Amino acid sequence: MSSQNGDRSHDAVDSQVRELLDSAALDEADIAGVRPGLVRAVEALQQERGLSRAGYQRAVEQFRDNLRRLSLIGQDRKRYPEIANEQIKAPIFILGLPRCGTSMLHAVMATDPNLRAPLMWEVAAPSPPPEKATFDSDPRIAAFDGYVASEFTGKWADVLKAHPIGARIPQECGMILETAFCGANPVMLFRLPAFYQWYKEADTTFGYQVHRRWLQHLQWRNPRDRWVLKVQEHMYHLPELLSVYPDAVFIQPHRDPRTVMASISQLIMVLRSVSFGDQDPLALGREMLHLWHDGQEKMMAYRQANPDLPVYDLSFRELVGDHVGTVRKIYEHFDMPFTADTERGIRQWLADNPADKHGRHSYQLSDFGLTEAEIESVYGDYMDTYRDYI
Repeated sequence: MSSQNGDRSHDAVDSQVRELLDSAALDEADIAGVRPGLVRAVEALQQERGLSRAGYQRAVEQFRDNLRRLSLIGQDRKRYPEIANEQIKAPIFILGLPRCGTSMLHAVMATDPNLRAPLMWEVAAPSPPPEKATFDSDPRIAAFDGYVASEFTGKWADVLKAHPIGARIPQECGMILETAFCGANPVMLFRLPAFYQWYKEADTTFGYQVHRRWLQHLQWRNPRDRWVLKVQEHMYHLPELLSVYPDAVFIQPHRDPRTVMASISQLIMVLRSVSFGDQDPLALGREMLHLWHDGQEKMMAYRQANPDLPVYDLSFRELVGDHVGTVRKIYEHFDMPFTADTERGIRQWLADNPADKHGRHSYQLSDFGLTEAEIESVYGDYMDTYRDYI
């Protein structure tokens, strides 16, 4: 690239970043916090040649919405300074490889009246802070479900077969971390390999500070005893997470990676389908093969160096074979009360959410150019370490 072209590229990134920041009412500290990740995300977006014009605009609007949501909780925090006094005690983080039952475990634990999970509607529209008295009747619930009904059609309808979406469904932490531009969501939706490389090695402490602000915001008028939280990308940045939540505890379901790689590849292909004119399934398979191992590798290294980290390991087979019994063991491990209401909530959720509620996908490893032998060669360290659970 010539110097002139490089200058033009830099100017285009700078212009887009300024426009996005000008669209949100952020204070100087938050501008400084989001800028490193925002600049990298915009740079990567402008380098991404596979996106359709609509896909590019969809990414820009998502970046804008991230800043908007961060601005909203910031404005409420100034309006109600007592939010900053909320204590987040011993949050429970569910993490691990994708397609290991983490979303289901998150959902069933969130039915416990003593636990609290962020719900999709309140993360999408956080202001004003949700209130206990109107939590089940807030008009933002219907608005979010209306959005899902209108948007998740056509190509995106298949998303619902693999990942539940609805106002009252627990939201992953990715939608929170991305408001600080310290999360991996843009990688899932828009590929952006340069942003992913930055994210892997970045100091994401600011992201977890923002994450705590979100939890304080959401629990201020609707508190429970503890939070139960979930997203795979926490594996990449445990030191930063623990710097903000030093009393956090962890649950890590395990599953044979040979059984999950086609599933996550199919899900990401569907998620990207509305933003890319064409996708190369073989390239996608190789991307997913290594992306999730990067996080697992960091998780294993941290656990080896910190053997006292409070983690409860469990098998996906155990979880799906005995949902209630498995959750009961988790509660016993962390000395949490497992009540009749806890069990009732789990059983009701399972009855309301059968595995094939929205239909099933049909896919196989060969669809993405992968073989079991290749997966074993990449994930051999993980498979050896957690052989008893997979």
